[in-house]
Amino acid sequence: MKTTPVTFEDLQSSVIAVPPLCRNKDLSLSKAQNNRLIKHMHKGGIRTLLYGGNANLYNIAVSEYHWLLRMLLELAPEDMWIVPSVGPMYGTAMDQAKILTEFAFPTAMLLPTLFPSKPAGVATAVRHFVEKSGIKAVLYIKDAAYITPELAAELVNDGLISWIKYAIVEEDPKNDPYLKKLVKLVDPNLIVSGIGEQPAITHMRDFGVAGFTAGCVCVAPSRSTAMLKAILKKDYATAEAIRQEFVELEDLRNAHSPILVLHHAVELAGVAQTGAVLPLLTELPENLLPKIEKAAKALLEKNG
Repeated sequence: MKTTPVTFEDLQSSVIAVPPLCRNKDLSLSKAQNNRLIKHMHKGGIRTLLYGGNANLYNIAVSEYHWLLRMLLELAPEDMWIVPSVGPMYGTAMDQAKILTEFAFPTAMLLPTLFPSKPAGVATAVRHFVEKSGIKAVLYIKDAAYITPELAAELVNDGLISWIKYAIVEEDPKNDPYLKKLVKLVDPNLIVSGIGEQPAITHMRDFGVAGFTAGCVCVAPSRSTAMLKAILKKDYATAEAIRQEFVELEDLRNAHSPILVLHHAVELAGVAQTGAVLPLLTELPENLLPKIEKAAKALLEKNG
């Protein structure tokens, strides 16, 4: 596993995949199936994995965290960079920060929550996490009420942030007042588009952010990688054509649950057995699964 500090080149060298976490029927972690999923993504050119919302780390037990980190460390190829997440609650993040000191992960992401939190309190929590863990944090901005651009910039200027995952959804990603302000206060080379392939072209082309994270990349890593390369070459027509390949599955995620649809899509496509869903989430309606399977298999076929 890559353990060196995060650089701009790292953020552009690979789509940052945000995979589900494969579990057994008894909800225990499945090392074999997680390994299968990681190998699929690695073969498709992915060199960065971010375990966060799609892995449902919001609901993980602190008692399971050490085993999760150990498993990821053992499964990661030498050239792959793994980013675990902590939180979202302060106490959980502090307990996880202590566990992280036993490992060599170069950064970790604080999962966002709006309740109970305030922007200044979020900034304080980030400072405490970095102090206790000894590593920089990934700041995940998913809602404008979570933290202000000014507070985010203060954290960056104080050397506490490795990069920012920006994921505020706007009806028109070109019209994004928060991101417009953020890129004025923070070096765009430290910001990554965090909403999958859908707004990635706009965020990278119009706002100058470094790269993008994605969930459906877990099904079609080669295609998502090709899209990133096309954007970096400023071949936006090719990038848009590839982006369209992800729309059907992404629309299902947006309509029914980004986490749950991806969890099932990876398994229904035959990539890996993701298994049982960890509560507080639950299973999707049975009549929705054929639609997910159709979209996931079509995307996997495009992956080649």
